[in-house]
Amino acid sequence: MEQEKDRYLDLPLEDVIGDRFGRYSKYIIQDRALPDARDGLKPVQRRILYAMHHDRNTADKPFRKSAKTVGNVIGNYHPHGDTSVYDAMIRLSQDWKMRHLLVGMHGNNGSIDGDPPAAMRYTEARLSKIASEMLKDIEKDTVEFMPNFDDSDSEPVVLPSRFPNLLVNGSTGISSGYATDLPPHNLGEVINAAIMQMEKPDCTVEDLMEYIKGPDFPTGGIIQGEEGLKKAYSTGKGKIVVRGRTEIETMRGGRDQIVIDEIPYEINKANLVKKMDELRLDRKVDGIAEVRDETDRTGLRIVIELKKDADAKGILTFLFKNTDLQITYNFNMVAIYRKTPQQLGLKQLLDAYIQHQKEVVTRRTEFDLKKARDRQHIVEGLIKAISILDDVIAKIRSSKDKADAKLGIQETFGFTEPQAEAIVNLQLYRLTNTDITTLQKESAELMKQIEKLAAILSSEKKLIGEIKRELRAIRKEYAEERRTVVEKEIEDLKVNLEVVVPSEDVMVTVTKEGYVKRSSLRSYSSSKGEPPGMKETDRLIGEFEINTTNTLLLFTRQGSYLYIPVHQLPDIRWKDNGQHVANIVQMAADDEIIKAIPIQSFSEKQYLLFVTQNGMVKRTALSDYKAQRHSRALMAVKVKKEDRLTDVHVTDGRSQLFFATWMGYGLWFDEDEVSITGQRTAGVKAVNLKPDDFVVSGLTFSQQRIPSLFLITQRGAYKRMNLTAFDKTTRAKRGVVMLKELKRQPHRVIRFFALEEPSTVYIQSKKGIVASVDSRKARASDRYTNGSFIFDTTEVGPVVEAWYEKASDLED
Repeated sequence: MEQEKDRYLDLPLEDVIGDRFGRYSKYIIQDRALPDARDGLKPVQRRILYAMHHDRNTADKPFRKSAKTVGNVIGNYHPHGDTSVYDAMIRLSQDWKMRHLLVGMHGNNGSIDGDPPAAMRYTEARLSKIASEMLKDIEKDTVEFMPNFDDSDSEPVVLPSRFPNLLVNGSTGISSGYATDLPPHNLGEVINAAIMQMEKPDCTVEDLMEYIKGPDFPTGGIIQGEEGLKKAYSTGKGKIVVRGRTEIETMRGGRDQIVIDEIPYEINKANLVKKMDELRLDRKVDGIAEVRDETDRTGLRIVIELKKDADAKGILTFLFKNTDLQITYNFNMVAIYRKTPQQLGLKQLLDAYIQHQKEVVTRRTEFDLKKARDRQHIVEGLIKAISILDDVIAKIRSSKDKADAKLGIQETFGFTEPQAEAIVNLQLYRLTNTDITTLQKESAELMKQIEKLAAILSSEKKLIGEIKRELRAIRKEYAEERRTVVEKEIEDLKVNLEVVVPSEDVMVTVTKEGYVKRSSLRSYSSSKGEPPGMKETDRLIGEFEINTTNTLLLFTRQGSYLYIPVHQLPDIRWKDNGQHVANIVQMAADDEIIKAIPIQSFSEKQYLLFVTQNGMVKRTALSDYKAQRHSRALMAVKVKKEDRLTDVHVTDGRSQLFFATWMGYGLWFDEDEVSITGQRTAGVKAVNLKPDDFVVSGLTFSQQRIPSLFLITQRGAYKRMNLTAFDKTTRAKRGVVMLKELKRQPHRVIRFFALEEPSTVYIQSKKGIVASVDSRKARASDRYTNGSFIFDTTEVGPVVEAWYEKASDLED
């Protein structure tokens, strides 16, 4: 039992998890997800290429089943699932992912539309010609080898890599705490930059960019943003804009069409076409008649056929802004350098490759030099043997066996063991006069070779010259024209809504439960004054006649706002229910809409005024709320955790403000008491509240249109007051009482309205009973009364909600 206990260690859980996760992280960073800075390959890619090279599955041989290669890789070098190996092999063969293919493949290897490749039992593969350059001279001890996972074989730690593959083909990967996004570049440009760095080691990034203009994507496209490129090449991190190549063509009948023949790198073409067609179907953009994918074996081609008189440039700008026809590419040039992940700039990446090549060429030269010297030694022995041929033959004939003959000629004539071995293995035809001439010629050539190799090893300049010579040979054979165009400036995309959105007056409704819609005026007119479609338990909080080029701002209880261009609202018949706003813009599930405000233009002379339950008020320029991105709720006002937004108003900066509290206090002051602050602020104190009191309403009105003040309590009482019953004061006061204080069952304000026009006020009890009162029939009361009762709350429950509709709206 004691021995069983000794097998276990008593360790804290956090130490065990930390240690194990550390080991796991180290493994996936170094041995799975990130490329090596020297050959630009991840371990699985390197093992695939080496396995194919080892099996002579090269470009000059017939294609071989992919499954065989995958099996060899798994069995000998990479003990993981076959899917991961086959997926890596497929990527190396896809000409829309790789600038220069490292694997050639027969069969279905996927598509730019995201179609999956055929199973590995159906496809055939072999090394590409340029991939063989990655492995050239690997047998000459040019790189280190390490044992494979079961010590049954050995594999290279890195490939010799005759060209800078990391920059040429790029890389992408995600590991633990690190990620890499390195775009492909033009082979000729990269080699030119590498040669320049070898000739001028102190050159700057700007000097190197004379050769490397920017990424050269296999899918072509247009790059914008020279400053982003400079930053990326200097620091390893940067941002550029990549857009597809487009052309506007005029067809018969005077109509235009947009033709796309190149799309941004790593964008799924099928999804791009689908998104463009959805914009047409959802009427997010006006003027597109049809979107067609005409891609065939001759090349990529997407056609966007436009309606007559459509603004082609305006629509193209909209597509750049709202689809993946234009994307932002983020450089994150991370690679394994000296066994650690590092963020490397262009100079460091080139330097890592150059240092690697110095080591590769040095090791290869040492290997060739040793081989040449060994051969020279043998040739010298053979020449000497032929010169004393009769004596040598006599000595061999008198020997007992091969070993005795070798020993005899070594002792008698002074040959070394390798020379003696070569002599005893000499074939009789080699003893002719012509052969000695051949040996002498070979000896002279070997001497020249030895001198040349020794000179490379003894001179850094000659070593660099050898690397440059090989790079130039690669450039001459494999360099291609640049496919991606680089433009200096990023175009500022300004979408003219009138161009892409049909200008149309519509009716927009917003309900308390968050359902929104737009309906055509025709649909509205045909309803003959009927209320819009909604749930029986729901009610309107906004009904507007506005244009599709306008904007709707929806404000929520938690202080957020939803920015919705009117043309993006669902087009639904007036009699049908709307769509919930959360399907259009993301918002918190526990939040609710409290106010809807239509905006024609975001004027700097108008303001949004916010009122919260805790008595805060904030005034901000309306122009601050023009959003660039509006897929989710944005912050409208900074609201504390226990606070909530009560009211929002659009003002002109000269309005009167009136605040009503739950305990029945009213406060009146000018808007200019509230200073203007930014969007992400909390504002200033409006009302000095008693403990447990809170603001029920914060109202605005103009000096010219004096409203009637209408108050409803939880006990079912209502009353109308004139503004003259109040004195104007300043903010941060408590205000004056608007109700008679009772010791038992005191009245508390549920809703408070400023009615500038005759209206019908609706009051709803807890049991769902709704009663109404005409504001014109309610006589004005003073501040010290509790008004008239509309129903008995002991029977129908306390009042929980109240709202009003203008009499003019009802009469319509």
